[in-house]
Amino acid sequence: MASSCKDTPTKTTPKTSTTEIKKDSTTEISKKEEPEKFVLDEENAIPFFFEYSKTLKEDKVKITTNLGSFTIQLYDDVPYHKANFIYLTKKGYFNSTYFHRVVKNFIIQGGNSDNIETGRKRGEIGRYLLPPDTKKGYKHHRGTISMPSSELDNPHKLASPFEFFIVVTKPGSYHLDDTYTPFGKVIEGMDVVDLINSQPVEQGDWPVQNIHILKAEAF
Repeated sequence: MASSCKDTPTKTTPKTSTTEIKKDSTTEISKKEEPEKFVLDEENAIPFFFEYSKTLKEDKVKITTNLGSFTIQLYDDVPYHKANFIYLTKKGYFNSTYFHRVVKNFIIQGGNSDNIETGRKRGEIGRYLLPPDTKKGYKHHRGTISMPSSELDNPHKLASPFEFFIVVTKPGSYHLDDTYTPFGKVIEGMDVVDLINSQPVEQGDWPVQNIHILKAEAF
């Protein structure tokens, strides 16, 4: 049984090249420059989430799947991970992703898919990692939501911000403590989490039938 929690790589699709159209040399039409879209990166992510966390009134997220829904309570004192999860939820990132990894009696892992739309959303949001925050005393009890580490060269176990996993082991998977960052817990719908964990899987722990995250809502 696999016992690690890493960001699952997806197939990459080459970007379509664009061709610049030359302006008509006889006329010159002035256009207002569009403001650059804000994109997160390694330099601005932590300062951004520090300020963003101060504005949040939401501390829960409801995740609706094709197998049912469940609700997560996020921990206030794990601010970067909480802010990141709510930010992605409000951006609609999780909508149309999958629970793409199911390890029996261990975890369900979500936030990825093999479709082009997920890659597009990641590109628009940005490329960044989150530092571990494992010293708040939280354990990987059953029902805990935590964040996997990136599969990049990553000796410090920086977290992949786009994916998450939920522990189903009874009473918990405590070998994950001090390595991964718990940032919330399931407070309603754990039976749905167990149902997802019971689905048949193929090689690599990918479910035989896709388990769709239809919608994530912060409140």
